[in-house]
Amino acid sequence: MNALARHRKLTAIWSSEPGWKGWFSTVNHSDVGRMFIVTAAFHFLVGGILAMLIRAQLATPHSAFAGPEIYSQLFTMHGTIMMFLFAIPMIEGLAIYLLPKMLGTRDLAYPRLTAYGYWCYFFGGAMLLISLLFGIAPDSGWFMYPPLTGRIHSPGINTDFWLIGITFVEISAICAAVEFTVSILKYRAPGMTLAKMPVFAWYMLVVSLMILTGFPPLILGSILLELERAFGMPFFQVELGGDSLLWQHLFWLFGHPEVYIIFLPAAGMVSTILPVMSSTTLLGYRWVVAAAVALAILSFGLWVHHMFTTGIPHMGLAFFSAASTLVAVPTAVQVFAWIGTMWKGSPTLRLPMLHILGFFVTFVIGGLTGVMVAVVPFDWQVHDTAFVTAHLHYVLFGGFVFPVLAGIYYWLPLVTGNRRFFRLGEMAFALIFLGFHVTFLAMHWVGLMGQRRRISTYLPEDGWTVINLISSVGGFVMAFGLTLVLIGILLNLAVRHRARRNPWRSGTLEWAIPRPSAAYNFASLPQVNSREPLWDNPVLPAELARGDGYLGDAATGRRESLMVDIATGKPEQLVIYPANTRLPVILAAVTGVFFVSLLVKIYVITPFAIAAVAALGWRWVWQLGSRQDLGDQPIGHGVLIPPIAEVSRPPGWWGSVFLLVANATLFGSLLFGYAFLWTIAPGWPPPAFMEPSLPTMLAAAGGVMLAAGGTAIAVRKNQNGSNPAVAISAALTGALGLVVAFAMMLWNAPPAAEHAYNATIVVLGSYGLFHATLTSLMVLFLLARQRAGYISQRRRGELSIVMVWAIYLFVVTGLIILAVYLPGLVG
Repeated sequence: MNALARHRKLTAIWSSEPGWKGWFSTVNHSDVGRMFIVTAAFHFLVGGILAMLIRAQLATPHSAFAGPEIYSQLFTMHGTIMMFLFAIPMIEGLAIYLLPKMLGTRDLAYPRLTAYGYWCYFFGGAMLLISLLFGIAPDSGWFMYPPLTGRIHSPGINTDFWLIGITFVEISAICAAVEFTVSILKYRAPGMTLAKMPVFAWYMLVVSLMILTGFPPLILGSILLELERAFGMPFFQVELGGDSLLWQHLFWLFGHPEVYIIFLPAAGMVSTILPVMSSTTLLGYRWVVAAAVALAILSFGLWVHHMFTTGIPHMGLAFFSAASTLVAVPTAVQVFAWIGTMWKGSPTLRLPMLHILGFFVTFVIGGLTGVMVAVVPFDWQVHDTAFVTAHLHYVLFGGFVFPVLAGIYYWLPLVTGNRRFFRLGEMAFALIFLGFHVTFLAMHWVGLMGQRRRISTYLPEDGWTVINLISSVGGFVMAFGLTLVLIGILLNLAVRHRARRNPWRSGTLEWAIPRPSAAYNFASLPQVNSREPLWDNPVLPAELARGDGYLGDAATGRRESLMVDIATGKPEQLVIYPANTRLPVILAAVTGVFFVSLLVKIYVITPFAIAAVAALGWRWVWQLGSRQDLGDQPIGHGVLIPPIAEVSRPPGWWGSVFLLVANATLFGSLLFGYAFLWTIAPGWPPPAFMEPSLPTMLAAAGGVMLAAGGTAIAVRKNQNGSNPAVAISAALTGALGLVVAFAMMLWNAPPAAEHAYNATIVVLGSYGLFHATLTSLMVLFLLARQRAGYISQRRRGELSIVMVWAIYLFVVTGLIILAVYLPGLVG
């Protein structure tokens, strides 16, 4: 088969449905990545308009542009959109589009999950934007501190839009994090060891693990606050055993890592683009990777950095202040590595490089002010002033938007196949850089003069008028520069001015594919022997187009790729992807019905939505697998490997492991909240504990042991070639028994609205009930698959997946029983 015939064949296999209908059925990572990027850019536009409305209001004292209620919605939605609907989704979109191309593979690990994540993001974002259009948007700040957001102070639906909408959107982030983690570890070109991975992949791996451990505390906090608002469970009401500081801890356990979740991918872009702009390799690759890992770890120890004024003990203040200044060390390692890279090479001042230099200046200033607010006495003075707002924008805009703009200009020829014709980018950069620094240096100044955050007006005699006017003018100049960026991108899409295949002379694999990029990425998968394969072998694109790599024969008509060993990059499994389907958008829409039913308090719809989600999930996984053993398959170069259904650790196993990392973090956050209220909140422990119930404890212990043990026996029997049906049936009986045990626990629980302890017991029991029900469905699915002929001694992957969930259920059941009944037994 010649190169052109191979291209046509692969295009027919991998392409999406033509026309607008293809948007709803595509699962191709390039399509979904572009959809993420465009939607995030739209939200950036909306958030930017809100920012301009805020600056128009503050340009003069006593401005009548927006009243206090509307102004509260403006600044709340501006922060919410920029943090949740622009920054993280933009990173997701860029990574979804770029990672398979950089890693030398054809798609991400779970294409349908990627599409589902996008539609959850789309519908969740639409929910928040609709609230803005109807004037019922969230109005309590993007951090939603109770008791301001409780039922007494916020009786309307505004806060519910934030709590439910953001939780809906964060499903997308969790999906992307699982997707990226598994893809980076297991879906790479043969020979690409961890030490040979592109540095951007390392950054995204670190960030994905941060999302899995950083987002669940906020998801839990949102659930608890919504339960308090909807059902009166008093988690944050002091008079009923709650404490509003619990929300701050849960929020900032997410909020401070969130800053680095936003910054690190941008730093990965800098580490990727800067060496190319300097015609050299990155100085200190291993040190840069180590710095990114260190920064991620340190970021989880800094959440109290945002709570210095809440009455933290002095020892705690000293510890978190020192930790907050220590975080400058790994940041400095990266900065010095970038400077050394420029010193080693020969930098050229092309457009991506301009934005990287803008990033250097802006982010270093933001880092210096960050060290300032890490010092407790200074933080006490500037807390909740415009100084902190300016610092945040220096870190996030300087540390994110400038690198993203550099990345857009750098990778735009890959997306469009065109090079720039109209030179608007340089003028746009000048306006953005000048406007940004005028805006936020002035805000630093006025913050030091005492202007508070989130105020809608001020007095002329405060002396802030001229500074605020200058800041507002700078904001509009920056907005004009960003508009020129948008115009330049649209012109690049419209004007056919073809660029050569590798216009920057980069050495990474994304430039080895056709441009604009083909739906299948690589006609055959490369063998990688270094970090810069294109520099080692300039004719690699032609070799791959001829089919000289792996999977060069498209005769099977299947969407195929490879899974490799994590450390060595040796091919291990043949991946057979599902085709285009509308199932992700339908499942996301039904998930949206569930969230909307909670939002509008029509709870009669909620169980039907849950049942529909379960039915669609069943159909989702039923479409996978095969009813016959395929045996080891040839992938080229004389190599034979098994398909994913015939291994012990298929993609579903890896996805389950990392999804359970997020799940365990949420459960750990719940136990943290339980311990925090027990230690800090007034009225703990309450006069009466949850009464120990011997039948419930015996049913729980027996059920979980039978569920986990039956699954383990089924795995063993299947390995030995025996029929596992009896063991699977026993596991199902145990799981259903555990469902009954947790239902009994909830039935006997004290009224949840009377005390935060009671409410916590109900949430713990509900968590256990949900996972017991989920495991029951999994085991029932396993039994149905076994009877339908999808499971054999060789096709054993589904058994190992359910085993992982059964083990997790065993562990959390034990912890829930201890948390609920041990205090009563001891007391």
